[in-house]
Amino acid sequence: MLTNDAALEWIARWDRQQEGYLPDREERFTALIDAVEALGRPDPLVVDLGCGPGSLSARLLERLPKATVIAVDADPLLLGLGRAAYPHLTFFSRDLRTPGWSEGLGLDRPVDAAVSTTALHWISSPELTAMYAEVASILRPGGLLLNGDHFESDDATPSIAELERAVHDKQTARAFADGQPEGWRDWWDAVAADPDLAAFNTARATAGAAHHGSESHLLSMHAQALTAAGFAEVGTLWQRGNNRLLCAVANS
Repeated sequence: MLTNDAALEWIARWDRQQEGYLPDREERFTALIDAVEALGRPDPLVVDLGCGPGSLSARLLERLPKATVIAVDADPLLLGLGRAAYPHLTFFSRDLRTPGWSEGLGLDRPVDAAVSTTALHWISSPELTAMYAEVASILRPGGLLLNGDHFESDDATPSIAELERAVHDKQTARAFADGQPEGWRDWWDAVAADPDLAAFNTARATAGAAHHGSESHLLSMHAQALTAAGFAEVGTLWQRGNNRLLCAVANS
């Protein structure tokens, strides 16, 4: 049995290892939630794309307790942790690369915002447009897609892209001058060794949920896919180095 306390401990450990790659992670969460709040509804309907164990969804509800947050991911283990840790959240198992993933989410009105952090780069460039088009189809007019991630600009501005990475690397070195936290691989190895998570690990292996690289890391890939999907405006809402919060506005 996976208890609530154990799940919360694993997610706290997940958050720490994520911060090792992204020391301003909480600042990016804050900027993203600020944008959702700026839409002006006290009860926004939000879909969290590639939610992982629910870190962003939980923070959204802390700030906006009247919101409805639908959390979507394809990884059985991360979903299992999220469901055990945050029983007040609604999780769905969906592969965003499969058309029709938005069906059956129980959406009773158009979505105010679709959000994501450090997740959609796993989707290949050819699949991005279809995924973003499906996001556009569930958003209300003027609704937002907010995607926080490391977006590279080497194809358009290679010198600036190099500087952006340098800014990020210097910030990371300052933040962890006393030593890096646990890494991505170490966290997954520890999860695999926990007998209380054996069923989730088996389900994860069966589902083929492991990621093996960044498929769409370029800012231009996402901007072009969002434009092709019919979004009216696409731009960077917040940035530090190569870490960006990309915002797209649905047609009104």
